Amino acid sequence: MSLIKQEIIMSELEIEQLIANSKANETIALKLFEIEKEVLASKSCEELLQRLLNSIKQKFNITSITLLLVEPTPISYLFNEQLQSNWQHRHSTKISLAQLQAFHHDNKPFLTNELDNLPSVIPSDLLIQSQSLALIPLILEGQLFGSLLFSDSDKNRFSDKLGTFHLEQLGTKVSLCLSNVLIREQLEYMAHYDRLTGVANRRLMEVCISEELVRQHRYGAPFSLLFIDCDKFKQVNDQHGHDCGDKVLSYVATNLQSLIRDNDRCFRYAGDEFVVVLANQSQQEAKLAAQRLSQFFINNPMPYQNTALPITITCGVAASDGKRSMAELLKEADIHLYQLKNDREQALI
Repeated sequence: MSLIKQEIIMSELEIEQLIANSKANETIALKLFEIEKEVLASKSCEELLQRLLNSIKQKFNITSITLLLVEPTPISYLFNEQLQSNWQHRHSTKISLAQLQAFHHDNKPFLTNELDNLPSVIPSDLLIQSQSLALIPLILEGQLFGSLLFSDSDKNRFSDKLGTFHLEQLGTKVSLCLSNVLIREQLEYMAHYDRLTGVANRRLMEVCISEELVRQHRYGAPFSLLFIDCDKFKQVNDQHGHDCGDKVLSYVATNLQSLIRDNDRCFRYAGDEFVVVLANQSQQEAKLAAQRLSQFFINNPMPYQNTALPITITCGVAASDGKRSMAELLKEADIHLYQLKNDREQALI
């Protein structure tokens, strides 16, 4: 065969390979575009992660996908533990920044099929039945905050010989989509939850009570309110300072939430006042709940600066009869609260 014919054949093979590569790249690009459309339509972080992981797994037939998140996060305003769902906890794994940087020191994807030489920082349960893996860095504001871990049972699926252009594209798009959703969730959280104590605010309280009133009108389901006040809170601020006062409010809110049932709701009303909505509870049951909550704080002073700071609360009670408005119920519970305080003061005279 002449040299010219050999060159022609080689040229044709190269052209065919280029065409094949181009078609493969086009297919990958189309799949990535479809994934991007799905995640852009997500309204919450949980929905985004669920769609992202399921979509990548299906479209690229990858054995397993996990989200690695740096702990503590270098982008604190994005990740709030109170916003993370059970689904997110199940599908994400914490990793230190130093451990993740060992894979992404150049902010590039890391691919390997030599798992025996892999650092032990990745939990072994994430590598079950894996023969190769890829780590795609997630970067915002120049900060590495996480990585998508792809593991596959095919040893040839990922290796350091493969290009990373499409994986880099995916990482960039996921980072941007994730940040948009997280920022939106953070804004919604700030609009509905008290940042100091973590409990829902007055706006959500009004929604909750309105829903309970509707439920009572339709189905006759009872409910009650507790109007709660921290006793002598001003004295705490005056004697120990406002930082201590903030700790008291957080201590009270955290324990109120842990002591009520799952279908009850706790809200910060204003200052040192809280409201608890007790679903399906009569007035007598609400009084028993109020006594139980009050007794807890009597028995459990707040740890503070190597001492125990006495914290007590007073709980006013109002049971809805379906005829009174939200404002009337809150006023009744508030009047009951101050009646209890006055009775206590009179008993001390």
